[in-house]
Formats: sequence, structure tokens, C-alpha cells
Amino acid sequence: MAASVREKQAAALKRMLNFNTSPLKNTAAEPVWKVLIYDRFGQDIISPLLAVKELRDMGITLHLLLHSDRDPIPDVPAIYFVMPTEENIDRICQDLRNQLYESYYLNFISAISRSKLEDIASAALSANAVTQVTKVFDQYLNFITLEDDMFILCNQNKELISYHAINKPDIMDTEMEAIMDTIVDSLFCFFVTLGAVPIIRCPRGNAAEMVAVKLDKKLRENLRDARNSLFTGDNMGAGQFSFQRPLFVLADRNLDLATPLHHTWTYQALIHDVLDFHLNRVSMDESVGSEASPSGARPKKKNKKSYDLTAADKFWQKHKGSPFPEVAESVQEELDTYRAQEDEVKRLKSIMGLEGEDEGPISSISMSDNTAKLTSAVSSLPELLEKKRLIDLHTNVATAVLDHIKSRKLDVYFEYEEKLMSKSTLEKSLLDIISDPDAGTPEDKMRLFLIFYITALQPPSETDLDQYKKALLETGCDLSSLNYIKQWKAFTKIAATPSNYGNSGVKPMGLFSRVMNSGSQFVMEGVKHLVLKQHVSSFTHTHTDIPAHRIMHRNTHIQMRGLRPLNSNMHFLSVRSVSKHSCSPNSSTPRNKNPFQEAIVFVVGGGNYIEYQNLVDYTKAKPGKRVLYGCSELFNAGQFIKQLSSLGQK
Repeated sequence: MAASVREKQAAALKRMLNFNTSPLKNTAAEPVWKVLIYDRFGQDIISPLLAVKELRDMGITLHLLLHSDRDPIPDVPAIYFVMPTEENIDRICQDLRNQLYESYYLNFISAISRSKLEDIASAALSANAVTQVTKVFDQYLNFITLEDDMFILCNQNKELISYHAINKPDIMDTEMEAIMDTIVDSLFCFFVTLGAVPIIRCPRGNAAEMVAVKLDKKLRENLRDARNSLFTGDNMGAGQFSFQRPLFVLADRNLDLATPLHHTWTYQALIHDVLDFHLNRVSMDESVGSEASPSGARPKKKNKKSYDLTAADKFWQKHKGSPFPEVAESVQEELDTYRAQEDEVKRLKSIMGLEGEDEGPISSISMSDNTAKLTSAVSSLPELLEKKRLIDLHTNVATAVLDHIKSRKLDVYFEYEEKLMSKSTLEKSLLDIISDPDAGTPEDKMRLFLIFYITALQPPSETDLDQYKKALLETGCDLSSLNYIKQWKAFTKIAATPSNYGNSGVKPMGLFSRVMNSGSQFVMEGVKHLVLKQHVSSFTHTHTDIPAHRIMHRNTHIQMRGLRPLNSNMHFLSVRSVSKHSCSPNSSTPRNKNPFQEAIVFVVGGGNYIEYQNLVDYTKAKPGKRVLYGCSELFNAGQFIKQLSSLGQK
């Protein structure tokens, strides 16, 4: 299997940090010490891929933000990794004039324009620093890779390409063009890093089609000049263009507004929904002791604690897509294993008298045997300590998630929404849940009602709707998001039917409600008891029929058969060949009839971990295939509902 986009982007960054030359392997030579200067965009790209230790190993002694106050370090080279914006160019020119560093290696996240390059050249000339500007590179790394099979376009200024920005009613044509160009620039960078020219499929008549057409045009323009093409050099192996091109399926967020609002129960998606989780780092309030503050004293301030959930964390890699009760059970098993190993070390130390305990005479054979065991135990101590750190990490995170589940009755919402989306029989009326003061926050109730409204075969009558609105207002809900959803439904005339939202395979068996009252106890040091759900292996949360999955499945099916598109509403774009004579825009059917090996699903308007996990589960059932998930921005339900509310304000 080819290297993942995460590995390719990390390799490109390491090459950049080595002065744009390939790092030497197995070398004992000390790296050249340098400083790294990045802007917020560069920081967001690097942080999920390279840890501080890795930067240090590559000779980065200091990493600083471009617009921070920086002291001169005149005998050290500086590597810049920034967006080519006016503000950044001005600051680089200022650094040249101030002679901050020995030499300058300028790396731009996206391609820099000729005029801005001339501005830098003028500044270097006036500062007499032309010889110090050693290299200038366009890196084409303007996207953020969060997983081996997941990427987003940006974290900074994401409101500029958000669902709200694309769908606001008073948007000007020039604004829409700018949004589309921004998205296309990042997608172009993604495919340059991937080293492949895609076959593009998208629905017609929405923002996804605009992105597809612009991206297709940009790819063609780059391929016309074979000498300077970014896809015909080292980035692309022989034959890859013709035979192993990925299928790129663009979807529009407006095709499915229910899934981003859905409550979930898989570990990663739950963390993103209820905690502060972005760029693979979760931040939460540290639990404070139960002791009361002295009379009249200020209450103790809660400290923020942050944890990095990285690819190096084996537990996270194994369980991030697992149902939450399974995660709790696995943490308990890890804790039991750790305690058994810890007890064994203590027992050996005690037997050998290392704790001052007299265990009586020990034979030389027994002593030798125990010494070997103790030596082995001590040598594994670093691994044991790392295991304990990860157990503590997931214990704290899982406990924080469980607190939200219990206090907001998220299990009730999850089950009810599953039944709504799969058209199952409802045991409780929607009005009862909305009116229950102990069930969830106003936001939870609004999310549930919006899913009901979106997925309903027939909209509720005006009388029923007024009754629902009254109940929602009494619980403190903001109805602005409902105003927008009504407009959206009226405009698109889309009624989500069972074909849009199918049965996810989750049986309504009281996923967490039984857990709260029975089951084994998940005991952790210093935290509350976390209760387990028994026999969860029979549950799967796959949402095999959510729209993003259906679009991808149909398109990969078409591609594998090499057929003409079955649905006239789908737009097909393909650059047939590297030759400039055959770059005709009129290609209508794929010439390649080989089964696809790699597909990329990208959602214009924002995505979520529910869709990502759905595609991961789909891929597991397709050995030898790889599906990547991408989105213009990554939001949780709370962030999405705020965008809907903003659009629905009158």
C-alpha cells in the first residue's frame, strides 16, 4: 500500500526542515541547529504531525510565531513556514531589514505570487541581505492532516470558508468566487502532496460542483506544461497517472444536514462533541480535590489540562472508533494488566529483601531466578511508566465524557435519533423528551428536534409545530436554526426519506441506561466510578446509509465497473492524459476500467467525525482499498447549530 497522505505531508515537512534536502538516514552526524518561524497556519499544519521532540531531533532549537516579538540571533539560520499574505510578507521584509538571522530559508505554504516575491527581493536589496536569502520554496502544504485517512483544509480563519459563509443569503458573486478559490487552492496542494491526479465526481448545481470545475481547470493548467508540472516529476511514479488515479468524490453539506447534528457514541466523535477537541488535542478542566475551601476563601481555580491524542498512542489508534462502553471496558483491562505488572515488581523486590522485609533464607537458584525476573521487570519500567501515563490520560478523558453522558442523558438522545433516522417505532413522544427538564441542554433538545424536522417524510402541521416551538422556547432554545432549516427545505424541496437515512444497525437496547444501574464498576484512582456496559460487542454504529456514504458507494461502484454515470445529477471530470493535446474538457466517461484502489470523499461546507468513522468502517470491509475523508472545516454539532442559527436570524 502506498504511503498515507499523513506520511507524505510529514516527509515533506521534514525535508523542508532539512533545508529542502532529503534527511540522511542512519546518520550519527549532529544536525545543523536552526530556528523555525511560522504563522498560525503553519503551526496548525505542523502540530498534528511533528512533536516538539521530533523538531529538536531535526535541529530546531527554537520555534516562534512570525508576528511575535523576536530577538536577533545573528549566527543561526532561520526556516520560515508561512502563508504568502501581505502581513506576513511585510514582516519577513522587516526581519531582513533588522538582520535577525544568519540566513533565511523562505517556505510558503501556498504558491506565492510574482508581485509579492518582488517585494521580498526589493527588501533584501535595500537591506543588503540578498546573499542571506538562501532559498525560496512553494511547499504546497496548505491543508491539515489529522489522521492517516483524514484531512481538513484549515483551522485558522475557517469562518471564511464555513457553511455559513457559503450559504448566507446576501453573498456576492465575488465573495463566492473567493471562497471557492480558497478551497481549490488547498485541494490542489493536497493532490500535489499526494502525488496523484484524481478522477472527479460531484453532484450538479451546488457549491461542490463549483469546486470540482475550478479544481479540474487548475489541474489541467498545471499539466499542460510538462516541464514545470507538479505531477510529472518525483511526486508521481511511472504509470500512477494512468492506472492508479484516485477517485475524488465531492459532496455538498446541504445534501445532509442531519448527520452533523446527530448525537453519537463512538469515542472520538463523543470527545469532539462534548469536550474541547481540535487538531488532535483535547483540553479539559482538571478535576479538583473534594476538600472544601476555608470559610471566606475564594474557590480553587480549575486548571486546564491538555492531552495529545496521537498516532503513537496505541490505545487511541485501536479504540478511537469503538463504542464508548467498549472503551471503558478496555481501559479497565489495561489498568488491571498494569497493576498486575506493578504487583509483580513489588513482590520480587520484597522476596529479594530490597524493601527491608525478611522473607527467610532463599536458595541460590531461586535468588538467581528472581534476579533475572527483577532485571527484566526493571528494564521494562520505561514502557510500564508510558503505559501508566496513557491509562491516566484515557481515564481522565473517558470520565469527563461520561459526566456529560450522565448529566445530559445523551444515551436517550442517541437512541431516539437513531429511531428517527431509521424510521423505527418510537416508544416515547418527542414532546416528552423536549419537556423533560432533566434530559439534556437546550442545545441537545434543539438538535433532536431539527433531526426530526429534517428527516420527517411530512413536515408537522402548523398546530403541532406551534406546540413544539412553545416547548422548545420554554426550555430556553433559540429557534433561529429552525427558521433556516424551514427555508432550506422549502428551497431544496428535499424530504429526507428512508433511502437518505437508513437503519444504522444499532438495536435499541438501552445503550447506557442499563449501564447506569448495573454492570461491573470501572474503578480509577482519584476519579468517579465509571460504569461499564456489558455485552456491547453486538452493537455496531456504522450508519451505512448516511448520504455521504451512499454518494461514495455509488460512485466507487460506477468507477469499478468503468461505466457511464448512472445518475445524470452527478458531474464527471477527468484529465485524460498528461499530453496537452488530449486535455479536452469534454471527457464524459472514465477510460480506466481497473478497480479503484483509493477514493477520497470531500465535503464542501464542513464535516464531522461521524461521517469519518462511517467511511473507516466501510473501508475495513474492503481489503486492499483505501478511502480518505476530508472536509473544508471540522465542526461539532454545537458549532454547526450556531452557524444555522446565524443564517436563520431575521
